[in-house]
Amino acid sequence: MRFLIDAQLPPALARLLAERGHGADHVRDIGLLSASDTEIWTYALEHQAALVTKDDDFADRVILGGPGPVVVWVRVGNTTRRALLGWFAPMIDQLITLIDDGERLIELR
Repeated sequence: MRFLIDAQLPPALARLLAERGHGADHVRDIGLLSASDTEIWTYALEHQAALVTKDDDFADRVILGGPGPVVVWVRVGNTTRRALLGWFAPMIDQLITLIDDGERLIELR
């Protein structure tokens, strides 16, 4: 599975996913840190990457329909990097299952 991590989330999340055997990039690492939502959306779609984000604009795009990447909408409040990774890690296998089952918008709370 391939993932693109949006700017509001730490690059360490991409490393965590990579450690679990998935392709993962943070927008900072591929020159998209200052990119528009449309540019990020297009990149994720073209690279068949699930977009992991805290930005509800991407969730709205999925709801509107049309072609687009899978969006993993992270709905946890502000937290430390360590706490975020500890919260996210146990959900990775379930997340992969949901994506494989065809879910296009996955809300994590």
